[in-house]
Amino acid sequence: MAKRKLSQVAKWDHEFVWHPFTQMQDWLAQEPVVIERGEGVYLIDENGKKYYDGVSSLWVNIHGHNHPTLNAALKEQVDKIAHSTLLGLVSPPSAQLCKELVELAPEGLNKVFLSDDGSTAIEIAIKMAYQYRQQVGQTEKTKFISLNAGYHGDTLGTVSVGGIQLFHQVFHNLLFKPITLPSPGVYRDVADREASFEESLAELERILDEEGHQITALVMEPLVQAAAGMLVMPHGYLKRVRELTAAHDVFLIVDEVATGFGRTGTFFACEQEGVSPDFMTLSKGITGGYMPLAATLTTQRVFDAFLGTFEEKKTFYHGHSYTGNALACAVALASLQVFRDEKVMEGLPRKIEAFTNALKPIEQLEHVKEVRQRGLIVGIELEQDVATHTPYRPNDAVGAKVAVLARESGLICRPIGDVVILMPPLVSTVEQIEDMVRIVGESIRIATEEEHVLEGMRPIIL
Repeated sequence: MAKRKLSQVAKWDHEFVWHPFTQMQDWLAQEPVVIERGEGVYLIDENGKKYYDGVSSLWVNIHGHNHPTLNAALKEQVDKIAHSTLLGLVSPPSAQLCKELVELAPEGLNKVFLSDDGSTAIEIAIKMAYQYRQQVGQTEKTKFISLNAGYHGDTLGTVSVGGIQLFHQVFHNLLFKPITLPSPGVYRDVADREASFEESLAELERILDEEGHQITALVMEPLVQAAAGMLVMPHGYLKRVRELTAAHDVFLIVDEVATGFGRTGTFFACEQEGVSPDFMTLSKGITGGYMPLAATLTTQRVFDAFLGTFEEKKTFYHGHSYTGNALACAVALASLQVFRDEKVMEGLPRKIEAFTNALKPIEQLEHVKEVRQRGLIVGIELEQDVATHTPYRPNDAVGAKVAVLARESGLICRPIGDVVILMPPLVSTVEQIEDMVRIVGESIRIATEEEHVLEGMRPIIL
């Protein structure tokens, strides 16, 4: 892997750019991949090399790159207007988008507050839920419940309800403290999965019995805790959480930022268990990976508590300069049109089945602890010794080495620690999915069984 002379773009990057979730010391020691364009499921670098976009550009790109319908929607909208504020004005694309989201959402979610990213969407839900309680006289309801290993973003409110210590511990003195519920997706051994499920529900029932009168809301990701390593929840868990929270008048805030728009096999993950939450947050795939946009959906009950005269000051004093951006809303509407025209949801079962079958040989590899799948979301957890549950040392960076090897073979993926993530665009064909899995399997085998191949290397994908 001899280093080439850096391009001008790479030099500018090294000199001026601070990358997210990246140890910059290692980044600056390596030659970066400069992506110039995309076609369908492929990313193409400045040297013309093509790579599968195996994580949908951090889980956002669902219809592939350079999609003609999405391109056309942007071009048509920009010839009208790029942006006008929603403070005191109405935007046609934003109004139509809110209408269509309500039509697709679980029953009861009929009001939409637009923003710009997933963190903000959750921050809004937290603030709305809290302010609602204050305005209806439930002033004792000030606490929140969150799941350990949860991730909801990087603003301080969302970090407060997050549970990934690596990301959040340094900020603990700045945060409010939620009640933490053990996640059913966290277990030492696969055989302990069912016990973890029962333990989590029993603890939730205890918390609600003892403190429900003080709790505003429970915040959770449905079916899959994504940033925790694609931890998959047992079937029935979400439904039971909804039943328990409803019985104690505790709002359920469901974070569908990663799971929404077909990722789990249904349009929203909540559908799989017939759950209607009090708040649902959306982002990532909402525009097909084209523009920043987010939405917080809630109920008429919540909305009505914010109605009043100017003197009552019940307004939700929260907003963003780019709320309801016309370009973003236009391309989001086009994305929903692609779902309809290309029958995206109808084609998923065959792709999911092929994904499952292709992953079976990987499950047999010596250092694979578990393959976790929900729809077109997969996390492959690696261990140094599966029999004794001995993890790799952090400095081994085995997950990162898998990603480097995969990149050399034409696949971009990004691990979470030693969990290798695959989340291909929904538009991927069966053959493309199978090829992505083949590359990942071979990269895992080399990284875990032929360690000398990468000896002394400092991977940049951490």
